[in-house]
Amino acid sequence: MLSENLAEVEKNISRACLKSGRSREEVTLIAVSKTKPVHMLQEAYDLGIRTFGENKVQELTEKYDALPSDIQWHLIGHLQRNKVKYIIDKAALIHSVDSLRLAETIEKEAQKHDLTANVLIEVNVAKEESKFGVLPEELDSFVDKIAQFSHIRVKGLMTIAPFTENPEENRPFFAGLRKLSVDIAAKNIDNITMSILSMGMTGDYQVAIEEGATMIRVGTGIFGARDYAR
Repeated sequence: MLSENLAEVEKNISRACLKSGRSREEVTLIAVSKTKPVHMLQEAYDLGIRTFGENKVQELTEKYDALPSDIQWHLIGHLQRNKVKYIIDKAALIHSVDSLRLAETIEKEAQKHDLTANVLIEVNVAKEESKFGVLPEELDSFVDKIAQFSHIRVKGLMTIAPFTENPEENRPFFAGLRKLSVDIAAKNIDNITMSILSMGMTGDYQVAIEEGATMIRVGTGIFGARDYAR
């Protein structure tokens, strides 16, 4: 099942890239493996997947120790400040920096480990009350402040679009995130690059690619429905 699912996702990615005049190499597929057992991740690894996304710190650290060392682990869920120390040297990219206090904690823990943490700023483009993220109108100020941290490197932006049956409804939000990234990139702020746009999930990743996503986060489309009873 997993190999068929992955082949279907790959076909869809290629189709979306072709439609928008982009190269397949421009888009990184993150296999969202939350709640999935290690053997399923190993199967995906054996099929060529090297980038996995986890929502919870505990799951990421457990799987980090159980799976091959050349995997890139991405922390894509909301990150609590008291959990930063557990993943600071394990996550290749933290997608969900949504407050200055969290950034301060990441800076402090990265300094302790003598490393630079790669992060994305989470933007609540749709302004949903149920979602985390910096509001678009607060982004410029947030970027100016986070740029001061010497052990954090901002690589781009991330958003979680609203859940919808029709992926076309999320096109404006993806286009909006891209515009924000272009505007920030034009300012040439030290320590801030906008090379990554993390947007699009199982239901809408093709639209996200058409609007410029460089990373898509696909879980159900690869692994099937999640088991939340774990």
